[in-house]
Amino acid sequence: MVLEITQYGNPVLRKKCSKIEVVDDDIRKLADDMIETMEDAQGVGLAAPQIDKDIRMAVVDVSHDPECISFLKVNGADAKMEDVMPLVFINPELELDGPREIETEGCLSIRDIQAKVKRPSIVKALLPQLDGSVLVIEADGLLARALQHEVDHLNGILFVDRISPAAKVSVKRKLKRLGN
Repeated sequence: MVLEITQYGNPVLRKKCSKIEVVDDDIRKLADDMIETMEDAQGVGLAAPQIDKDIRMAVVDVSHDPECISFLKVNGADAKMEDVMPLVFINPELELDGPREIETEGCLSIRDIQAKVKRPSIVKALLPQLDGSVLVIEADGLLARALQHEVDHLNGILFVDRISPAAKVSVKRKLKRLGN
């Protein structure tokens, strides 16, 4: 089922989300609905607060562009994107590395605003799965950026919080209009 995407101004987007202690049928159904919602919105990621749930769960799928990464390791072994996408994870932990790169980002919860965001280029992500296993994903490119963006959502951080002061000035009026 396609869910309504929470928009800028909703306080849930600023909450540090609660850890998921038990995975039940409701959580599994929510994960399926989040994937469907992300795909319907043509996004590459969606975090639970973006559908008005303050829990530490997100989905990511960058498989539409296999060239968006230069490497992918899953549990220490080289892997193909189609083997792990779409990613569904709970209670993630990230280790960031590599030079910081600037790329344009947008967000399904902040319509019509895009800005350049500087982020570390490489991520090592510990991603607990709904079945109790844990994936350790190492990647760069769009996958690394999407994982950082979605985990930021779980911590109440939006991409506009990470843009330069000059860029903040240029989007301030648009954000004010969205927040009302």
